[in-house]
Amino acid sequence: MASRIEDYGFVGDQHGSALVSRDGSIDWLCVPRFDSEACMAALVGTDEHGHWTLYPSARVRRTSRRYRPGTVILETDYECDGGAVRLVDFMPLAGPQLHSVIRIVEGLEGTVPIDVALVMRFGYGQYKPWITAHDGDVELVTAPDAFVFRTCARLQLGDHDVWGTVSVKKGERVPFVLTWHPADEPPPRPFDALAALADTERRSTGWSQHSTYHGDHRDAVNRSLITLKAMVYAPSGGIVAAPTAALPEAIGGVRNWDYRYCWLRDATLTLEALMLGGFVEEAKAWRAWFMRAVAGAPDELQIMYGVRGERRLTEFEIPELPGYEGSRPVRIGNAASDQFQLDVYGELVQALYEGRRLGLPEEPGARAPARKLAKFIESAWQLPDDGIWEVRGGRRHFVHSKMMAWVAADRFARIVEEFTGPDDELRRDLPRLRALADRIHRDILEHGFDRRQNAFTQAYDSPALDASLLLMPALGFLPASDPRVQGTIGAIEKNLLRDGFVLRYHTEQTGDGLPGEEGAFLACSFWLVDAYAYSGRRREAEALFERLLSVRNDLGLLSEEYEPRSGRLLGNFPQAFSHLALIHSARVLADAELAPRESSAHGKTVS
Repeated sequence: MASRIEDYGFVGDQHGSALVSRDGSIDWLCVPRFDSEACMAALVGTDEHGHWTLYPSARVRRTSRRYRPGTVILETDYECDGGAVRLVDFMPLAGPQLHSVIRIVEGLEGTVPIDVALVMRFGYGQYKPWITAHDGDVELVTAPDAFVFRTCARLQLGDHDVWGTVSVKKGERVPFVLTWHPADEPPPRPFDALAALADTERRSTGWSQHSTYHGDHRDAVNRSLITLKAMVYAPSGGIVAAPTAALPEAIGGVRNWDYRYCWLRDATLTLEALMLGGFVEEAKAWRAWFMRAVAGAPDELQIMYGVRGERRLTEFEIPELPGYEGSRPVRIGNAASDQFQLDVYGELVQALYEGRRLGLPEEPGARAPARKLAKFIESAWQLPDDGIWEVRGGRRHFVHSKMMAWVAADRFARIVEEFTGPDDELRRDLPRLRALADRIHRDILEHGFDRRQNAFTQAYDSPALDASLLLMPALGFLPASDPRVQGTIGAIEKNLLRDGFVLRYHTEQTGDGLPGEEGAFLACSFWLVDAYAYSGRRREAEALFERLLSVRNDLGLLSEEYEPRSGRLLGNFPQAFSHLALIHSARVLADAELAPRESSAHGKTVS
């Protein structure tokens, strides 16, 4: 059975990734892309669905692990009967060693026997490889993919698996290298694993040392930035929401989605986070990715895309896989890519505005599609949609979606006001944009506020609450001091808190089309931190932020959700949205005065 989600570490090479358990087992591996089918899947299956384990056969008395500073190079120490060893796991970032997972066992004390098991499976654990050996290389092939396995250790080869026991003495280093290549091409030449380790550490620390964030919680922010960097798909600049698929939002439940795609919803937070850390080139690459992805007609805009901008993300189930701790079905692909979500238009224009505000130059060619988006919003904002949470229970007039339509109009107006000259042709759009923003704003105040609860609700004509409305002061829709905002915060505290953490909504009230519950959503809990801070409740903001930091695993990683009663992380892991929200909350708390910028539209404030 797979380990607890929080017991995994994450390594990646900006093309693919692997999850390594505390027990030395790689139970999830996707190369050469995050969404590749060259994927071992013991994480959502069993050991027979693909794993690679290196673990002492002697009794282990103590285990400790850490990332090397500024990297995603994972070190795990095992103190055993008879000695101690260190397992170093990483994926090289460049050169002929790209698309490799390298594992190095270092002898620290005495002599320790290490059990080795490589159960290589393809297609999410469904297909066994053809194994051949030649000149010390072990080839594992299931077309169109192949891996070459190299090590100086003497191991046994079966029909489909590799195994054995290796004794490692103090001072010895035994490398194991697994490299992907196309099945119809020869494997890449062998390379020095120790040199690859030194090169990877040099490249990683060289990047992370350029971080310009020096506020409070610097270690947490920089670890989140490093994690996000490893989740960038380098060829395109896209950032996956998570490197995993089908990890459950409730143990044994059916809310098991594939997150190995790029969501437009992450656009603004990603730009802000990268710029906050001083990583301008990465911010430019991300902005260029989403401008390429959204090219075309506004009514064809998707909420998510593949790592290279792919639009067809067909969802299917794998009934042969039992799912993580029995959480079925295991879903690959994501049908939510076909949903209509009004909020992504606001996210896109907000990201363009924030990029300019943070110092990025105007994106070449961005004006025409941006104007088309603004024109589309004039009619589309009145339509029901599927909402930020991608519910499968039918379209509604979600308040958050309407608010993001307001953001689209408001931010486009700001782009015109702040970044164009008096003779710029975009100035002709300004009166229409401001009138549109006013119209949407009034509509939300009239239909989205429930006077009986003194709170904004999830959807028009619905009493259900929604944590996404905690974003109102951060987005500048209303200031935190507005009684309606305070009423909304109070209602969410009363109805959506679970042991101090925030639920997205109550599943039984929303009718989201799926049975069962889910854990507390970590990004929503960070949004409550922000709402407290904007409301002047700084002590509560800091206390909740510290509590959220405490639920990270020992490597500083967060998943999508947290179940406070069991103390377990839930959902896909690591989760970009959670780490982005952490970075944003740290920035909010680092601003001691919380000095807002005034909106010229309604006298409201924006963080």
